[in-house]
Amino acid sequence: MIYDPVTRRVHWLNAILVAVTIALAWGIIGAPRQEAARAWLIALHGSCGIAVLALMLFWVGWRLRHPSPPLRPALRASQAWLARATQGAIFVLFIAMPITGYVSLAAAGVPLRFFGLVDLPLLMPESGRLSQVAIALHLAGEFLIYALVALHIAAALMHGLVRRDGILERMLPPRA
Repeated sequence: MIYDPVTRRVHWLNAILVAVTIALAWGIIGAPRQEAARAWLIALHGSCGIAVLALMLFWVGWRLRHPSPPLRPALRASQAWLARATQGAIFVLFIAMPITGYVSLAAAGVPLRFFGLVDLPLLMPESGRLSQVAIALHLAGEFLIYALVALHIAAALMHGLVRRDGILERMLPPRA
């Protein structure tokens, strides 16, 4: 069985948004501090992160009403457990990362405008300590995301190119 069309679209839209968000993060690292370009990259990175959060919250709600199709019997129990654990951890991190990013800015008193259109409220008082903790969690989460997404992609490619067992095709658009 394949995933429903909404799940497939949300998956690929999220993959694109996350890739853009990560590329912007790498740009932030290379940009000189106190430069307008760095501030612009941070604002765009934050906006993409908020978009990822909104999409993930939609996706979680969708998944609650539209569960994943059963895993293929070709998977051993350990592989099925690893697939579910990896997917669950990715979901948690894709929700937690935008929250820690938002908290790091809001606790520092830095306003965030969603793609320059809508001001997001600062939902907490300024706290340098909270901002630093959120930054540390955000940076740690970055490396967890790299590892889990790499594992997810490697497993998908293994199933699609080596085993050819139909696992990858569950998330691809249907062939015409």
